[in-house]
Amino acid sequence: MGASALLRNWCGGCHCGAVRFEVRAAEPLSVLECNCSICRQTGFLHLVVPAAQFRLIQGETGLASYTFNTGTARHLFCRVCGIKSFYVPRSHPDGYSVNARCLDGVDPDSLVVTAFDGQDWERSIVGLRDSG
Repeated sequence: MGASALLRNWCGGCHCGAVRFEVRAAEPLSVLECNCSICRQTGFLHLVVPAAQFRLIQGETGLASYTFNTGTARHLFCRVCGIKSFYVPRSHPDGYSVNARCLDGVDPDSLVVTAFDGQDWERSIVGLRDSG
């Protein structure tokens, strides 16, 4: 993101509305499409932001956590509807990855999508960290 990029607020949440959040990010939204096992199966489109640009509005007590592999990532799901609208990613444990598909009123065709090879995570993360 360039120094001249303006951030705006985006709101989103889970399917049932129990979990709601706000995220600050530039428009158009630039997201990653990962091909790892969990992202491929859920269709998660990653909008990665620093923790300071994310605010959970409601639903903290309604979140369930799931970890696997290294245990670094904290996958957070709504206990009511099961949707993972955001989580703490292994790639950026000091931030959040928001599923752009869970943002209110966002047209998926307006997203700038970049492929990320999560099947070869160790090699691919070096390029991601170097670029941003």
